[in-house]
Formats: sequence, C-alpha cells, structure tokens
Amino acid sequence: MGGAVLNGLLNSAFSKSTSTTPNPITRFIACTKTASSASRLQTTIAPEHQQLIKIVSDQTVQTMQEADIIILACKPFMAEAVLSEEGVRDALAGKLVISMLAGQSCETLTNLINPDASADPPHLMKAIPNMGAQFGESMTIIETPAPTIPISMVEITEWIFKHVGAVKYLGAEHIGLATVLVGATMATLTLPIEGLLDGCVAEGFKRGDAMELVLQGIRGLSAVLESGKHPAAVRESISSPRGCTIQTLLSLEKAGTRSDFAEAIVRGNTHLKEKM
Repeated sequence: MGGAVLNGLLNSAFSKSTSTTPNPITRFIACTKTASSASRLQTTIAPEHQQLIKIVSDQTVQTMQEADIIILACKPFMAEAVLSEEGVRDALAGKLVISMLAGQSCETLTNLINPDASADPPHLMKAIPNMGAQFGESMTIIETPAPTIPISMVEITEWIFKHVGAVKYLGAEHIGLATVLVGATMATLTLPIEGLLDGCVAEGFKRGDAMELVLQGIRGLSAVLESGKHPAAVRESISSPRGCTIQTLLSLEKAGTRSDFAEAIVRGNTHLKEKM
C-alpha cells in the first residue's frame, strides 16, 4: 500500500505536466524491511522521479529522524515491533505521523510510541486508502483529527491523499467499517467480475474481449450510481419483460448472492473489531 500511495503521489503532484505551484513535500525516503523489498520498489519508480526519493531497508529509526512527516504503511501486526524500537520515541516527538494501519487506533499507536508519556508526543492521524491510489483512484478514509493537531498538519495530510484519489472524513466510531469497505470494494468485487468472464468464456467469448466490455460497463454503472440512482432502480430500469437481464438477476437472487456480500462485510468488520 505504501508503494501504491508513493507512486500515485509522484505521478500526480511531481510529473512534468503538473502545475508549477510549489509542493509542500519536496523529497521522500522510503524504508522497507528487506533489501529485496527495496529493490522491488526501486523498479516501480519512474526515471523522472528517481531524484526525489531515497529507498533504504532496515533503517527505521534513522528514516524517522530524517523525515518531517512519517507515514506508517507496514503490516498492522508489525506495528508494535516497529514503534518500540530504541530511538523511535525521540525521532517522532512533535512530528506528524500518518497511520495507514487497519485496526490500530491512534491512541494505541501513541501508547506504543510513548508508553510513559515522558516525551513530546507525535501528532497522529489515520488515513486508510486502497490500491487505487497508484492510479489516482483511491477512496481514502481520514479519521476526524483530534483538536490538538495543528491545522497545517491536517491540510498536508489531506493534500497527500487528495492527490491519489477522493477523501472522506469519518469519526473514529466508523473507521473500522469504512476500512473494511474501502478494501473490500476492490477485493471482493473481483469475484463476480471473474465469474462474468468465466461465463463468457464458457459461451465462446475471448476473455480479453469480455474484460473490455465488463470494464466499460463498470464505468457506466459508476456514472449512473453517482447521478443518484439507487442500485435497485438501476436493475429495474435495465430489466425488460422476458429479457435476458432478468434471467441473470433471478439466477443470482436464487443463489443468495446479495446476502453473501452483506455477510462478507459483517464478517470483515467483526474480525477487525476483535483485533482493535
């Protein structure tokens, strides 16, 4: 996810075709866990952006010391190990720390960084994007910031994620469910898409041709839903008497597909609650 946001931001705000307005961020340091991860990330950076970024591995504390803004994009289960390293507390004191970690509250992370409250605490914000960030099409959920966070830090957080897609602020009580949804929107919807493609192949269509039609259909559906139409109204408007569309819908309703998707979201949210 860190690589997706990094590349999306570089392509959006630092490409030659973008505005000449100065950016609030001028350089990046990407710290990975292993040298092999660093090498893989290096290959994804466009030549025109190479001079803007330094990629290192296994230098967590040094990277935090050098940076003015820190984005935590490790796996959530690694948070305790990363933030309890010697020197992290001092390296993050008073700085903006943006967490992209699912299931880890700002309060929990603050306690990991500064367990005895003996140092100047960092300013924690939470932002949950999805993989669409790499293409400027993320849906990023930002937790409503605490009143103690300087407005300049809130603004730069918003600047970062608006450059990789859309942004929506939500209260802490809704962040968990929203986290499941922004991830599940991309992951779980690949299943029905793959099913549509398999059906087309079974009926004699080339998979590539079917994918082209399905993708444009998804773009059209998105436009229709954004206009304010309810999903049920969309189905009704497309289904004609004795038509092929109603046959596909009846087949899916018989299989209970809609309730399966609802249950998937509930299960994902329940799992996240248990981790928090």
